[in-house]
Amino acid sequence: MNPTPRSPSTRAVAARDWEHRAGELGDRLPTGFEVAVATSAFQIEGAARDGGRGDSVWDAFSQAPGRIRDGSNASVSADHVKNYADDTALLRDLGVDSYWFSFGWTRLQPDGRGALHRNGLAFYDRLLDALLADGIRSTATLSHWDTPAALRGGWLNRDTAGRFADYAHAVGEAFGDRIDAWITLAEPATVTTKGYALGTHAPGRTLLFDALPSAHHQLLAHGLAVQALRAADVRGRIGIVNSHTPVQSATDRDQDRSFAALYDLLRNRLFTDPVLLGHYPDPLEPFAVELRSMLEADPADLRTIHQPLDFYGLNYIEPARIAAGPTVRKTPEGQPIPTTSWPFHLEPFREHPTTSAGAVNAPDYVAVALAELAERYPDLPPVSLSLAGGAFSDQADARHAVHDPARIDYLAEHLVAALDATAPGASAAAVNLAGITFWSLLDAFEWDAGYTQPTGLVHVDFSNDRRTRTPKSSYRWLQHALANR
Repeated sequence: MNPTPRSPSTRAVAARDWEHRAGELGDRLPTGFEVAVATSAFQIEGAARDGGRGDSVWDAFSQAPGRIRDGSNASVSADHVKNYADDTALLRDLGVDSYWFSFGWTRLQPDGRGALHRNGLAFYDRLLDALLADGIRSTATLSHWDTPAALRGGWLNRDTAGRFADYAHAVGEAFGDRIDAWITLAEPATVTTKGYALGTHAPGRTLLFDALPSAHHQLLAHGLAVQALRAADVRGRIGIVNSHTPVQSATDRDQDRSFAALYDLLRNRLFTDPVLLGHYPDPLEPFAVELRSMLEADPADLRTIHQPLDFYGLNYIEPARIAAGPTVRKTPEGQPIPTTSWPFHLEPFREHPTTSAGAVNAPDYVAVALAELAERYPDLPPVSLSLAGGAFSDQADARHAVHDPARIDYLAEHLVAALDATAPGASAAAVNLAGITFWSLLDAFEWDAGYTQPTGLVHVDFSNDRRTRTPKSSYRWLQHALANR
């Protein structure tokens, strides 16, 4: 912790005008390095009431007043179910190697159990056949946050892990001959933290430390799903995607350092140590009471969680700077209002710019995340880096074109930082960086932000029924870079 990457001023000079340097970037991509773009089912598919699809926890959450910033929902979104052929054509023309998508758990299994629904099977058959026809490899996530609402208790209930394993086996048998790589779960740390501890994501629980069972049950589900996919004899590689947040303390005070270590445990090590090492990290004093019940898990569970993986997905968003004390806001009269019951809060990175979503735009910390991964996990499988999309306030001009140089710089700088960090002799040279995945192909429903934070390479006009797609400058930039490999 407390990493010290290059100063932002150095980075700014080094990153000049990536929009006009796509060819240079393409030249830097190693042979065999996989470049992909990603989406998730709930965010883009729409057709929420079509074909027998069931409700997920996000359907109920997004319909509740005050949960979504702009009051929207994903019942139509980008209407990918109807427009998938246009979207696969965009992928083909972009020139990416692979498309990362997720199966809608409730489109295939409306109640989270039983046989797969024929309409869901038919849709994903069409999608996979279209990808194969265009020569695009597929990476499929079994579930990206869309737990069936019918599964009582969600990830707080151990039984959900078993239901997920059954689902994984059925999906593996249905599509295992056509999918090149499988991801069991996407970012379980975010589900536990935002969904069960803080309540800003579905299912909206505010349990703080009592949310920890949701972490263990997701990890158990991951291990069971790996076993289920292998039992189904799928041909593709198997892995998981975890979020990794480089953590530093706000000061050198013991209290700040202690809480930074706790945050690192809760956000990173709690979800990675069991997967890659086969055990939970040691409980931290003075939080042993809150953590011990989970960290002293059944050894049989840990053996299940610790499955051999073909690749490991590292999702990088931003670093975190931690200080002791709860987050405090003030009333118009200046009176303090505590906003969480966590005993720590995040301090801003004032030396770095932010995206329109408020995320710290600090690509140098990609190197920190990769170096920490290599240091902590010496037997690391090949790593695929996935980037949270650069959310910027895009505006279409009179010709419906979207010029987004800020997104181009954001994506290029993060990619260059990853390539530099894993070069021979660099801080993360021990990492076998197999590829990078950009978020996202399409503008979409961005969870609790609704449609206020577009991250796509392709603009979607949500004001018309056709959901017209228009490639942005960032799409053309990446297309040029890939053509110059």
